[in-house]
Amino acid sequence: MYNSSLSPQQYLDFIQKFSRLYPESMTMLIEQDSNNQYWITYVNESFRTFFDLTFEHKMLASSFFTLQMGTNLEDLLLQVGEVLEPYTKQITIRKKTIQHNFNVRMIADTTTQHQVICLTLSKVVSNGSSYHDQLTGIWNKSALQEHFKEEERIAKCRGHQMAIILLDLDRFKKINDSIGFNKGDELLKKVVQRLSTLSDANSQIYRQNGDDFIFLLQQSDVEKTKYFAEKVLALFKKPFCIDELELNISGSIGGVMYPADGAELDELLKKAGQALRYVKERVPSTFRFYHSKMLDTSNNGAVMESHLRRAIEKNELSIHYQPQVDLDTGKINSFEALLRWNNPKFGSVPPSIFIPIAEDSGLILEIGDWVLNQVCIQLKEWQINGFIDVRIAVNISSKQFKQEAFANAIKKYIYKYELNPQSLELEITESSMTNIHETLTILQELKKMGVIISIDDFGTGYSSLSYLKRYPIDIIKIDQSFIKEIEQDEKDEAIAKTIIHLAHSLGMKVIAEGVEKKDHVEILKEVNCEKAQGYYFSRPVPIESIIEMYFC
Repeated sequence: MYNSSLSPQQYLDFIQKFSRLYPESMTMLIEQDSNNQYWITYVNESFRTFFDLTFEHKMLASSFFTLQMGTNLEDLLLQVGEVLEPYTKQITIRKKTIQHNFNVRMIADTTTQHQVICLTLSKVVSNGSSYHDQLTGIWNKSALQEHFKEEERIAKCRGHQMAIILLDLDRFKKINDSIGFNKGDELLKKVVQRLSTLSDANSQIYRQNGDDFIFLLQQSDVEKTKYFAEKVLALFKKPFCIDELELNISGSIGGVMYPADGAELDELLKKAGQALRYVKERVPSTFRFYHSKMLDTSNNGAVMESHLRRAIEKNELSIHYQPQVDLDTGKINSFEALLRWNNPKFGSVPPSIFIPIAEDSGLILEIGDWVLNQVCIQLKEWQINGFIDVRIAVNISSKQFKQEAFANAIKKYIYKYELNPQSLELEITESSMTNIHETLTILQELKKMGVIISIDDFGTGYSSLSYLKRYPIDIIKIDQSFIKEIEQDEKDEAIAKTIIHLAHSLGMKVIAEGVEKKDHVEILKEVNCEKAQGYYFSRPVPIESIIEMYFC
């Protein structure tokens, strides 16, 4: 609203001038009247947001400086004088129990009838601040705890709702292992830059830890929160560039509402975490609100590990098989082995829950050996029954692959069950191959035996063209994240086609994962992708169903 004694053009000139000079600062315009009193006649949006102002009319500057900023306007004015040179000093403003340090710039213009002063406040961020994340500079969880107290008080008084959404970056650990911690930190900074574009008067961003971020949304109902979460997810559509590397990463979000899901911050964060884990397990890269039926894996983690330790002896593990379809002929002669765990206490536990537990506890080595043994037994049975041209692919964890005797272990299985080595395919992830010399040695030993080697989830980690040329790789598997929207996302289609052309030029074959629609199949056939797997063809099914469907 125009409240100035200046002419409209003079007023506009001042605003435009200082917006250009200090675009990231909080800016106000102070004017002197004929009685030598100073009035605030303009504040920008950043100023309104920080001080929670509803600025419609001019306000007395001295009162505002004393009550809101904790400083004396007259002391600052004495330093400005009659010149046009800027005067700068640092002040501290306390808000929501937190001290904020600002650089204050004041520039006076005496060419008008009465003195006009532009004042800007620029935040001084200290890496040692207990309320700021040292890596990214945004608020940390300590700040969230303080802010929530204040916002909860306001929400309770005014009858408003609030929302908390918890964002986790998908596959960040895998990418971090591939590109190194320094580049991983740079990636986090790039992510924060994008997320910060959504931060405004009613939404603040906080870094919880690692690759977890929190948004506190004030005056937000269910629909507004859904819309906000969709905007967050949309920020990950474009790749992130780190030192000329293009990294594709997505995010998963769990959300809660205050006061419907709880009145205490700890309770709300716990439930948001449950919703987030539900999303990552069942519908990655999407958003869900918390509901009471979601499994709380955080409390059950230690108990679940205890049960997992006895899963093999209690016969709770099983292997399901997903067919890989030849897109040219429609025939099937290969399958991927996928581990399943059915526990009396927890029921059918998704692999996205128990595999990380197995990896963190070291159980993945024992479980991985069990899977390899079961697959070899199945291959032997099929060979005895005359199905000699069938291949099974087994996922190999990073810890398995890096074992000193891994190649010898594979050799023993082949000799023990007298298998055709080409009937066994080992799926290795990009993150397992960070040590070039070690990886090359292992892969060469495996190729001497004759086993098939594939790269799983290609494109989600550090996709270096140098290792594709150097390593003896037979198959590249395109990650489902590039297939999911390939029919409507031109970039996903371009990435998938590029991977296929690249693989073919290097003499490799390609299998596309996550194929769920006929359109997916048609696009992949156009570029001669050899095989595909996904729900469009079949879910992973027990071995009995495989035999009935394909070998009877």
